[in-house]
Amino acid sequence: METELLKVFDGDRNEIGVATREEVHKLGLWHETFHCWCISKEKGKNYIYLQIRSESKKDYPGLLDITAAGHLLANETVRDGIREVEEELGISVSFEELLSLGIIDYSVTSGNLIDKELANVFLYDCSLSFDDFALQVEEVSGIVRVELKHFEALWLGELEELHAEGFEVISTGNRVSIKKKVTTNNFVPHEKSYYEAIIHGIFEYFG
Repeated sequence: METELLKVFDGDRNEIGVATREEVHKLGLWHETFHCWCISKEKGKNYIYLQIRSESKKDYPGLLDITAAGHLLANETVRDGIREVEEELGISVSFEELLSLGIIDYSVTSGNLIDKELANVFLYDCSLSFDDFALQVEEVSGIVRVELKHFEALWLGELEELHAEGFEVISTGNRVSIKKKVTTNNFVPHEKSYYEAIIHGIFEYFG
């Protein structure tokens, strides 16, 4: 995986070449990613879905993250990123069903990892139950959802914790229902401005 080739860009989003995934994160080079946030509305409440990263992941194991996301390889277009949804979540979605929130660029440094992403961000309004997800457990160990208004309040600093519910696949391969309180410390450390942009986009979609 570290030898995968990715397109790299300058600070003005101009493509300047190709580098391995390892080089991209070691040198802090701008590169493209695909982000898909699953959302839904049920009984008048808006929800946002989060993946639980597998404990076997090299980076940020066990933390809550974007519903489905991944790097775009050097030979891929943004449309090709839809594969991440089926690979990680096991649900079939066409690119035409997605709503684009545009490109959000952000940079996060964690230890030796310098992650500078040009994130192509999309929403998928999913009328799905938790049973519809068939997870790639090497990447994703569970799915939870939270109320959008509480998610917003958490990242605005108005709430210290919020309630999440969903399921997790345990070591035996069985699913267990989970309900737990989570704080910002339970999330992959994307920039606060990134989360704010996502929240704004979802509220605009729901009107």
